[in-house]
Amino acid sequence: MSSETASANCIGWAARDPSGVLSPFEFNRRAVGDDDIFIKITHCGVCYADVIWTRNLHKDSMYPVVPGHEIVGIVKEIGPNVHRLKVGDHVGVGTHVNSCLACEYCNEGVEVCCVKRPILTFNGVDADGTVTKGGYSSSIVVRERFCHKIPDNLPPHLAAPLLCAGVTVYSPMIRHNMKQPGKSLGVVGLGGLGHMAVLFGKAFGLKVTVFSTSISKKDEALNVLGADNFVLSSDEQQMKGLSKSLDFIIDTASGDHSFEPYMWLLKTFGVYVLVGFPTEIKFSPASLSLGIEI
Repeated sequence: MSSETASANCIGWAARDPSGVLSPFEFNRRAVGDDDIFIKITHCGVCYADVIWTRNLHKDSMYPVVPGHEIVGIVKEIGPNVHRLKVGDHVGVGTHVNSCLACEYCNEGVEVCCVKRPILTFNGVDADGTVTKGGYSSSIVVRERFCHKIPDNLPPHLAAPLLCAGVTVYSPMIRHNMKQPGKSLGVVGLGGLGHMAVLFGKAFGLKVTVFSTSISKKDEALNVLGADNFVLSSDEQQMKGLSKSLDFIIDTASGDHSFEPYMWLLKTFGVYVLVGFPTEIKFSPASLSLGIEI
């Protein structure tokens, strides 16, 4: 055992090459700084981003990669400048752990839009030059500013997915004023993001229609998540029957797909939000200009 391994203070699971296979990995977390908190990790959600970087799908993975950015744990130590959180608090850490903290976006509380690019929770380069390692591990040290207190009545295993999938759909829903009971929402795809979009939509009082290429998702959409309608997107008659019927669409699908059929389902002044990661986006400008959609 090397001296570095012998003194390691954190145990994680890491991918060491593009196979994406995870195996035990011991490493050191940095010492707790003035603005930091030390978190004992109890839960970490699984996100498709974990697959992307463990398998080097973006061609920028820095091995060994310890994935995980839906982190929940318990505060065990705090720095002297930490005042919002205390030892014993249940907290969450999402997709970013640092930023420049000085640009207009950081000053407005939207560090994710930092002009110098925010630092990813894993496979990012932190201010000290080290590569960040995520929540598939026993502990993490994070700036207080990037930690979120978890309410006592929210079970940690349910809180974890909110830190990426949850906020990814919740943020545009709030920004585009989708919290309007009685309005209609279409959700394209029923993966991790799609699940959250359906749940938030129902919580907001929206009439939710799920679109999927897989009929096997129908029971889950209707009977588990409570969607109002399920449409097999390959069924042209079903799709045509919903023309100009939706106020909002949240497209969560990351596989390449045609946007045109969905654009025509929006009402005039409807809103189409893309949160998935297809390799390209193609649609006719007419579907925007003639429908007066955004």
